[in-house]
This record gives sequence, structure tokens and C-alpha cells, in this order.
Amino acid sequence: MIRLLTTFCLGLLLQSAGFAAEKPNVLFIAVDDLRPELGCYGSPIAKSPHLDQLAADGLLFNRAYCQQAICRPSRASLMTGARPDTTGFYHNYVSLRELQPNILTLPEHFIANGYEAAYCGKIFHQGDTDDGRSWSRESVKRINGIRKPRGPYALPENNKMKADNMKNMLAKYGEAARKGLAAGPAYEKADVADTGYIDGYNTALAIATLKELVKDDDKPFFLAMGYKLPHLNWCAPSKYWDMYDAADIPMAGETNAPENGAAMGLHASFELRTRAGIPKIGPLSPELSHTLKHAYLASVSYVDAQIGKLIAALEEAGVRDNTMIVVWGDHGWHLGDMGVWGKATNYEIATRVPLMIWSPDMQTRGANTDALVELVDIYPTLCELAGIPVPEHTEGTSFKPLMNDPNQSWKDAAFSQYPNPALREWAANPLSRGMRETWFGPLIQQVEERIIKQQGESWDRELFEQHLMGYTMRTDRYRLVIWKDHRDSDADPIYIELFDHQTDPSETKNVADERPELTNQLLAQWNAGWEAAR
Repeated sequence: MIRLLTTFCLGLLLQSAGFAAEKPNVLFIAVDDLRPELGCYGSPIAKSPHLDQLAADGLLFNRAYCQQAICRPSRASLMTGARPDTTGFYHNYVSLRELQPNILTLPEHFIANGYEAAYCGKIFHQGDTDDGRSWSRESVKRINGIRKPRGPYALPENNKMKADNMKNMLAKYGEAARKGLAAGPAYEKADVADTGYIDGYNTALAIATLKELVKDDDKPFFLAMGYKLPHLNWCAPSKYWDMYDAADIPMAGETNAPENGAAMGLHASFELRTRAGIPKIGPLSPELSHTLKHAYLASVSYVDAQIGKLIAALEEAGVRDNTMIVVWGDHGWHLGDMGVWGKATNYEIATRVPLMIWSPDMQTRGANTDALVELVDIYPTLCELAGIPVPEHTEGTSFKPLMNDPNQSWKDAAFSQYPNPALREWAANPLSRGMRETWFGPLIQQVEERIIKQQGESWDRELFEQHLMGYTMRTDRYRLVIWKDHRDSDADPIYIELFDHQTDPSETKNVADERPELTNQLLAQWNAGWEAAR
């Protein structure tokens, strides 16, 4: 508390002395469920010109990793600078201040050091915005002449379908139905303006908020804009769908589970299967799979266009040259990879995220780096770039030096974790009665049988459903995944996976048993923890 008050007083002193205005502004852009499916990451199909341009003038991180491949734990980690085992966040249904009443968030720290902070869209997880602490002012809430979208869909029939499904599930399961037991279609193509969907509308609000912040220029600003797409449901204006020829869209190259992989390592695509029109069991047809990836790509291009508008607004306001810009995705997403649709695994496709940064005084521009970095690193990095103290509780490493020398030696490893994906809901919470009864009983039974067959005497329902954690470490060459009882840090692993990215970048074969000496060496490195990898 004394340290926090000291930091706050220092910020006030700097502001009163006239130094605050010299500090750089921050444009902090979050994109939900965005994997590195962008032109600047080598996607052969994605249309992302605005993000590509930002990367061409900034620094692109080729190997950035989230700390858990699910929304709330990932965002809580980034926004507090602490890892999931420190924050206690492992699923979506718990609030920030419930678990961490006193932790200092990134924007809260910037406010204490003389900044004005505001947000639009999704920054913390939905329903957990930390208003009154992490934000010093409200964003613009409405714009004359632009109507806020009245539902997740633009087409009335789809909004009605979702409402009817929810009504039926609420009647049967009560409030538990709101945790994903009812949904409308997985995608929508409608001939509407960009503001016809919430991301376009929120961009307009963010631009209006930016203008207010610039007009009140006695303080530097920290403006956060959070995009909900390409999270399900994939709803984008027709013109973004029309940017793609469906026949040209490539599908996942590896659609099987890893050979000798952990039976609990993959889920049954629960999140997608709740959507209307998606099979509740069995594989998706090739036609549907193509449509779904088309919908995902259209959503990415729609968000890219909104980011372009936001950056253009910085230039029009005359503050582009004094504003740091960071863009990050909260986790990756399987688009049929390993036979899975969704996030929520410990593999490369779910833990690797897009990350790019631009600052006025960076010495290297248009470069990319293969350095291993983590989302938890963003907090200390922005502090250093803004010239404010880095709080002692943060568990990341500032990557500011990489912005001047992107090829220097860096971290030895990046760390992520996820509780048993196979026997958890897509929000990482334990399986509910509704999940078992509604559609997924047969799927869950299939998954259990697969785990029991592989694990034999290790099988214990309470352990595997409630306490099994998968920890993963990504080194320069390898990915190690350790499955163990989360209650006992000294417990032996129940199962270990090892993937060699030099020979198997798609993680198709677990070679842990074939290379025991290397496995033990990497296990010792994992046991040394993230501190030893810095």
C-alpha cells in the first residue's frame, strides 16, 4: 500500500511539474480469438492491410505466447502482469477483484502516474471491466446518427433464434443456461455498414473518445480498444466476406490428434457445437468447414479495417507521432487443426498469438523477431517505454530492448497452462449438468473412454475433471506439456508430451518416450520455472 501511494504521489508531482504532457500516449488494442492469421505473419489468404502496415513500420513478434488459452485468465494475466498460478484465474466465471482485490492493473498504474485512461469494447473479460479503478474516465457512450446494434446479429431472424433458444434453456436450467447452453448461428453475412455490428460501433465510440482525450490535453492518455471478433459468432458485413473467394481458402493441413498425444489434450469443439446449425457430434462436413473458415477470415478483415480507422484517427488528431501502439491477441484458435475448432488447448496453435508494437522512438522499424515473448511481458514493457516505474509484483520481462535490437539473445522459454481441456467446458470451468444433459453427453462419454483407455490406473474422475492441469513450456526448439495434479506441486506428472518443432512444427507426434534424456532435461528446465528462463 505504501509503495502504491508513493507511485501515485510521484505521478501527481510529475503532472503538476508539467512533465506528464511529454510522456507518450498509449493506444492499446486487444483482439479476441485472433491467431496469427494475418498477411504480416505469412498467411496466404488473410486480407489484413492495416495491421500489415503497422507491422511494416513497427516490430512484429513471431513467437509470442499467451499464459492460458482462454479469455478471462489470459486477459487477467496481461492486465495485472501476473501469471495464472499467481492470479488464481483458471476459468471465465470468477471476477478480477474477487480473487485479486488489491492487485495493481496496467491502466490503474498508468493513472497513478499521471495518465487519463479510458476503454471501449472488450479489454478485461466481459462483465469484469474494473470500472472505477482501472479507468479514470468514461468513454463516449453514444454518437448522434449511429444506432447501437440491438443484438449480436444484424438479421432479425438470427436474433430471434438466439432469444428463443435462450428462453427455452432458461426455462429448463435457470441462470446456468447463460453459461453457453443457448446460442444462435455461428456466423452471419449481412449487407450492413461497419457500425451495424458491435466492433464497428465501438470503433466509432473509441474515435470519439480519442478526440475528447486529445482536446483535454493536460494529461497523456491510455486508450484501450477491445475487439470481440474474431470470437464466435463470426458476424461481419458482406463486403468483408466478398474479399475472399471461397474456393481459394486453404484448410488445416493436419487434422488428426497428435500421435501418442495426451488423450486429455484436446476437447470436442464444445464452444462451436453449441451454435445453431453445427453438428452436436461427429465431424464437420468439408462444406461447413470451408464456410466457417471463410467467416473467420471475413471477421479478421473487418477488425483490421476498424483498426485502420482508429490509427487514421490518431493521425487526424495530430498525436500519431507521440502515441505508442500495441496490438495483441488474447490466445490462438484451432480452425480444424488437430481436428479441433476452438481455443482452449496447450498446443502451439492455441497458445501462440499475434503481437506487434510501434513507438515514436524505437530504433528498429519494419523488423520481426523470433525472440520468445509472452503477453505477461506487455505490462513492464509499456511502463519502461512510458518512463514510469515497473511494479514489483509483475512477472514478465520488458521487451523494450528488442525494439532496438530484435535479434539479440532473449528468454529461454515461454510458459502457458490450461486445465484438462477434454473434461472442461470451453470457458475452462468444470462440466455442468446442463453440458452433460443438453447435447454433449455422448461426446463427453467418448472423451472419458479415450482417457481411461490411455491412462489406465491413473484415471480418477475427480482428479481429471477438477484438478488436472496441463502446463506447457515452449523453448526455441521444443514444446513440453506436463499433465499433473494441480493441488500438489511436487507430484509426479501423470503424462508428458514433447514435440520437436525443428522436425515437426505442426506438433503431430509426441516423442517424449522416444527421447527420455531430453524429456528429463526439459522437465528440469520447467521445474526451474519462469524466473530461470528470463
